Amino acid sequence: MEEGENEAPAPLPVSSVVERLVALLEEIAAISDYRNSYKKLFFNLSRRIKLLAPMFEELKESKVPIPVSTLVTMEKLNRALDLAKELLLLGSKGSKIFLVLERDQMMERFQDVTSQLEQALDEISLDEIDISDEVKEQVELMHSQFKRAKERIDTIDMELYADLLKVYNMTTDAKVDPVILRRLTEKLQLITIADLKQESVTLHEMVSDGGDPGEVIEKMSMLLKKIKDFVQTHEPELGFLTATNVGNTPVIPDDFRCPISLELMGDPVIVSTGQTYERRCIEKWMEAGHDTCPKTQQKLFSTSLTPNYVLRSLIDQWCETNGMDPPKRPVQTGKPQSVCSAGEHVKVVDLVRKLSSQNLEDQRSAAGELRSLAKRNADNRICIAEAGAISILVSLLSTNDARTQEHAVTALLNLSIYEENKSKIIFSGAVPGIVHVLKKGSMEARENAAATLFSLSVVDRNKVIIGDSGAIPPLVSLLSEGSQRGKKDAATALFNLCIYHGNKGRAVRSGAIQILITLLTDPEGTMMDEALAIMAILSGHPEGKAAITAAEALPVLVKVIKSGSPRNKENAAAVLVHLCNGEQQQQNLTELQEQGMMVPLQEMMESGTDRGKRKAAQLLERMKRFLEQQEAQSQAEAQSRAQMQEMADNLTGTISSALTLTDT
Repeated sequence: MEEGENEAPAPLPVSSVVERLVALLEEIAAISDYRNSYKKLFFNLSRRIKLLAPMFEELKESKVPIPVSTLVTMEKLNRALDLAKELLLLGSKGSKIFLVLERDQMMERFQDVTSQLEQALDEISLDEIDISDEVKEQVELMHSQFKRAKERIDTIDMELYADLLKVYNMTTDAKVDPVILRRLTEKLQLITIADLKQESVTLHEMVSDGGDPGEVIEKMSMLLKKIKDFVQTHEPELGFLTATNVGNTPVIPDDFRCPISLELMGDPVIVSTGQTYERRCIEKWMEAGHDTCPKTQQKLFSTSLTPNYVLRSLIDQWCETNGMDPPKRPVQTGKPQSVCSAGEHVKVVDLVRKLSSQNLEDQRSAAGELRSLAKRNADNRICIAEAGAISILVSLLSTNDARTQEHAVTALLNLSIYEENKSKIIFSGAVPGIVHVLKKGSMEARENAAATLFSLSVVDRNKVIIGDSGAIPPLVSLLSEGSQRGKKDAATALFNLCIYHGNKGRAVRSGAIQILITLLTDPEGTMMDEALAIMAILSGHPEGKAAITAAEALPVLVKVIKSGSPRNKENAAAVLVHLCNGEQQQQNLTELQEQGMMVPLQEMMESGTDRGKRKAAQLLERMKRFLEQQEAQSQAEAQSRAQMQEMADNLTGTISSALTLTDT
């Protein structure tokens, strides 16, 4: 036997374990567009796993060591997440036909992955790791969801399984009921040429990756051929056939063809990725449950469709040049993009034209009118965005004309109220320009820039974009030096942005804590609510807790708990829970005891908000344990003193006896 053969491998460093889990969670989060037959199951599994990300982000930034037993459990969680990733990749990239036919195997894999994740989470002691209470509650909720999911796994569409199995077991030349084939086409979402090609490629990859090249794959390929033949012969009205030249019919330019139907577009519309499709085709695609761009496979961050008037005009010109009738455009029966009157639409288009002129007066006037129109109603916001105003307004954020800049940023604020416009503003690259206004603009412009960032940050993914753009420091500055309205706008934006853990450290490093304490001690108390809400969020970050402790904020928080509003008491208690945990725990609990906090906290447990009651209970429990430890320590010290006194008395007696004997 070789030396050291029985030795256990050295454990990975803490940072390596956590970083590996963070990277794995990011890989899982990037998987999307799950196959329709298991879409709900895959989506729920992915959604639950993503809830783990904040925990490991906080652990990554924490300086508190993780116990060895917890690291071992995290290795177990890592293995379970690897299995989950493999399953989710299969759900995203695997053969649609194979996934349904292998129903039993798939359900077993779901059960196994769910069980392993639940078991690994059950073994992690959340009290032994340095994470915020909010994250702890989130992980506990997710754990309970896995427990329920372990006991009950949903089944797939039985009709789909039965139809597919029936066709799968037919002979090559057997006739298949068109009704069944239509159902298979729709439920498997094999409705475009691209879908059929992708499924064929996936089946062939199964063979090249070591799969069975024999009867199983052959029968699946034959099944796919039956579906393809049905699509090409029975669904020409949906535009699934490839166009072929007949006689002297001119060749249609590729740019004029819809990437889905490959037919000449009559009503071209632009999706959020910038690609253009025939309206009815892309609407059918999205109605079928797809949330990705068919051509690029990028996620569609918005379902809004913007008419491509330029391309429509070019198609009309091409048809006229080649002696063809332009494509018929269906009458819109659904909700229109906007209900602006023809006169209003013409007015908006004219304002957008003036906005892009080189004349400063025209720009200022147009920006002001668009600002006013966007404030009035949702229809105007839709109409202005459709007319292409957003990108031009963004370009004006860097203008040297203060009034034009104010109009531009405020117009964007008003446009962002309409949910679909948020993604358009983000994709237009507006954030750096808004941050520039926040730093350099007039007070009114800075206030509206802060309000715009708040409006955009309502969408979670935008919190990351805005934080990365350098928005936090100027928001903190506005919180300190702004007007009353400016401080309110800055506070709401900061609170929303700091929900994302990565932005908390940025706020602390920008000096937010000292400014918040200044606002808390302001005699007028006009910003008390906002300041405490932000401090409660920042206290869950290691840097935030350290900064609050260094600023000696505890007496201020104690005062709030004794005399503040129920909501402010709740947030003050949330901060104290964080302060009474970790290195400064003993010092802070001692101070709370000296301040006589037992009674106010007991009152808060009886009459506070639900969250306030929980925080008060946590503080009281920690204070109780602290008092018990103090009492035990006092008893031990008293006992030790008594023993020392007894030893001293005994020693004195011994010495006295020895002296007596000597004298004798």
